[in-house]
Amino acid sequence: MAPVRLCRKILTPWHHALRKWGLLTVGTLGLCYLLSPTVSPWPRSSPSPTLVSSTAPTPPKALPNIAPCVANASVQNISGFNELPEQSRDFMSYQHCRTFPQLLNVPGKCGGPKGSSDVFLLLAIKSSPANYDRREAIRKTWGQQRTFQGLQIRRVFLLGVSPNARDATKLNRLLWHEQREHHDMLQWGFRDTFFNLTLKQLLFHSWLLEHCPGARFIFNGDDDIFVNTDNMVSFAQGVPSEQHLMVGQVLVNTGPIRNPASKYFVPKQLMPSELYPPYCSGGGMLMSSFTAHAIHREAQHIALFPIDDVYLGMCLERAGLVPTYHNGVRLAGIYVPHRSDPLDPCYYRELLLVHRFAPYEMAMMWHAIREPQLSCGREVHIF
Repeated sequence: MAPVRLCRKILTPWHHALRKWGLLTVGTLGLCYLLSPTVSPWPRSSPSPTLVSSTAPTPPKALPNIAPCVANASVQNISGFNELPEQSRDFMSYQHCRTFPQLLNVPGKCGGPKGSSDVFLLLAIKSSPANYDRREAIRKTWGQQRTFQGLQIRRVFLLGVSPNARDATKLNRLLWHEQREHHDMLQWGFRDTFFNLTLKQLLFHSWLLEHCPGARFIFNGDDDIFVNTDNMVSFAQGVPSEQHLMVGQVLVNTGPIRNPASKYFVPKQLMPSELYPPYCSGGGMLMSSFTAHAIHREAQHIALFPIDDVYLGMCLERAGLVPTYHNGVRLAGIYVPHRSDPLDPCYYRELLLVHRFAPYEMAMMWHAIREPQLSCGREVHIF
C-alpha cells in the first residue's frame, strides 16, 4: 500500500513541543465536547434540519424471538458437521433465515422514497448495541447530518440485539432513548455477532430500496473508523451515481481461512473453493446508488456467507462488477516517518478514511484537520 508522503517544514524541538501541547489541548477539548449535550459543532458548513420519522419510537417491550425460523436439521447429515466450531454450526443451521422483525426504524430519514433523491451521501454505520461512546463521537464529528457544498448528508446506524440475554434488555432501552433523541437507528431482532454482519448488510439494503432508493451515494463502514466526510463528498461529486462505483481497500487473490481458531474461519463444508472474489474490506467503502441496487438484486440469489465484505464481493461478481482500490482509504493505518507524531493532522487531511480510531481521537482529528491555521507544507491531493 503506497504511503502518503508530505514535504514537511523543518521544525525545532520547541516547535515540536508546542505542536504536541496544541494537539493535547484540542484532544482534551474534544473529549469535553463529546461528553457535553448535543450542540452545534464548530461551524465550517451549513447544518441541515434533522429529518424526523413521522412516527415516534414506541417504548421497548419484551424482546421478540430473535431466531424467527426453524433450524435446518439436514445440516446434521453433512460430513464433519459435528466437529465444527459452534459458531460455524450455528451459522449453517440458520443460514436460510433472512426475515427478522425490525425493532427500530426511521422510514422518513431520507424524506421518503420520492424525496430521497435529495440525499447525496447516506452514511450507514455498522455498530454494536454497547458501543454508545462510538456512536456519540460519530454524531458530533464526521457523521454529522448536514449540508456540505449544498449537498445533503444523512446518517443511520445498523444494529442487531446483544447476544447476551442479560444485557439485551438494558441495551435495547439505551437504543430506544438514542432513537428518541437522534432518530438514526435501524435495529433488527437478530443476534448482533460477527457472523451476522452479513444480515446487517442484507437487511440494510432492503431498507434502502424501500425507504431511501434515491440516495446518490452510500458509505458503509464500521464505528471505529475516522472519515473525512468533506473529502468523500468532493470525490463523489466527480462520479455519476447512475454508474457502478465501489471504492475502498480492495483484497484480491485471498481465500477462506481454514484455521478453526481464527475469527474468520470458514469450513470447506460451507465453501469448498479456496479463492474469494475481489472485494472491499468491510471497515469502510463508498458505493453509488447503482451499485447498492445491484447488490440488493444479486443478494436474492446468493446464500448468506459469514464474512460480510466477502459476501458483497460475491454479489458484485454475480453482477459482473468489480471493486476499485482508492489510495485515500487506509484501513490498515498510515505510514508515519520515524519520530513523527502519528496523530499529526497533516497525515489525515487528504485522506478519505482511516481505521482504528478511539472516540476521543475522532473528536481531536475532526477539529484539527479543519483548523484554518493548519500548515502542512506541500499539499498532496489523492483524488
